[in-house]
Amino acid sequence: MSGLDETLAPELAELAARHRYRLRRIAEDPAGAEVTLAGRRLVNFCSNDYLGLANHPEVVAALRDGAERWGAGSGAAHLVTGHSIPHHALEEELADFTGRPRALLFSTGYMANLAVAGALTGRGDALFEDRLNHASLIDAARLSGARVLRFRHGEAAALAERLAVAEAARKLVLTDGVFSMDGDIAPLTDLAEVCKGHQAWLGVDDAHGFGVVGPEGRGSTVAAGLGIDDIPILVGTLGKAFGTFGAFVAGSEALIETLIQKARTYIFTTALPPAVAEATRAALRRVRADEWRRDHLRALVARFRHGAQAIGISLGESETPIQPLVVGADEIAVCLSEALLERGLLVSAIRPPTVPEGTARLRVTLSAAHSGAQVDRLLDALAEIWPREEA
Repeated sequence: MSGLDETLAPELAELAARHRYRLRRIAEDPAGAEVTLAGRRLVNFCSNDYLGLANHPEVVAALRDGAERWGAGSGAAHLVTGHSIPHHALEEELADFTGRPRALLFSTGYMANLAVAGALTGRGDALFEDRLNHASLIDAARLSGARVLRFRHGEAAALAERLAVAEAARKLVLTDGVFSMDGDIAPLTDLAEVCKGHQAWLGVDDAHGFGVVGPEGRGSTVAAGLGIDDIPILVGTLGKAFGTFGAFVAGSEALIETLIQKARTYIFTTALPPAVAEATRAALRRVRADEWRRDHLRALVARFRHGAQAIGISLGESETPIQPLVVGADEIAVCLSEALLERGLLVSAIRPPTVPEGTARLRVTLSAAHSGAQVDRLLDALAEIWPREEA
C-alpha cells in the first residue's frame, strides 16, 4: 500500500463507520419515473427531472438531429470557434423566457455560479450568503476573494443586519430561489427590498425553480413578481426541469458582457455540444407549452404531503417537488432508504456535509412522470417503516 493509500484508507473507513460513505449506482435505462439498478426495476424518487423531459421524444429527436447537423462536440470554447448558431439561438430564447435582455450559456450550474461571484467581486468586496445555499454558491463565494458573510436561512432581517455594518466597495447577495435540500422558496421580495436599501446586488440561483414554479415555469422570481431591477443576476440550470444539460446566467447587457470578458469558467472551457443546445430548445418549448405537467406535479405534491401528514410524518414548508423527510441521525436515514429499496422504491438518504449536522433525511423528489399510484405506493411503504414515537 502506497503512502497515499495509507492516508486515505482510514478516512474512507471512518466515513463508512459513520454511515456517510456514498455509493454510485449504475442506471441501466434512460431517466424516468422508474429506473433499473442491478437488474431490479425501481420507482425513482431521487431524480431532478421534475417535468419528465429528459427522455421526451421531441427532446431526444432534437438531440439526434442536432448531432447529425452539428456533430458530437463544439470543438472549442465559446470565444474561439465553439459558439454556434444553436448556442446563440438558445441564449436568445432563454433571455426571452426570463424576461431579460441577455442570457449566457455555461457548461454547468457550478461554473455559472463561480463565474458570477468571481467576475463581480474580489478583494475588498463582501459577498453575503444564505446559510443553506447550494455548495456551488458557497464555493463560488470562497473562491471569489471577497469577504464572505452568511446570514440565517430565509431571514431578510438577518441579511439587513449584516449589510448595515458592511463597508465593502461592492456588496453581492447570493441565494437559492428554491433550496435544493429543503424545497422551500427564498423570501425574494423581502431580500430584494433589503438589498435595494443597502445598495447591494442580489443574485438568485433558481436551479430548482425554473420549469416548475411560476407562470410557464418561469421561476421563483417571476412568481414573486420581481424583475431585473429587483434581481439583476439570475442563474438557472438546464439539467433539472429542462431535462438536458448545462446552465445559464440571465441579466443586463452589461452583466453578460462582463461575464464574457472576465468569467474564467466561461473563457477557459469548451462550449457544450451544439446538439445539447438544440435538445434544450426543444425542452424549453415543452416547458412553456405544457402547463399540464406543472398541474399534475402540483397535484402529486399535494397528494404526497396529505398522505405523509396522515402517517404522522412531520413536513417542512415546501410546496415544491422537493419533499424532505428529516429524521436526524445518519444511520436512521440510511436504514429507511434501504428499507424502501427492499420495497422497490429508490429514495436517497441525504447526510452531512450536504445538510447540517443532525438533519439527515430522506429527500423525496416528485416528477410529472410519476403517477398517483406510484406516490401512493411510496406512502404505503413509509407507513410500514416510519419510526413511531413511543407513548
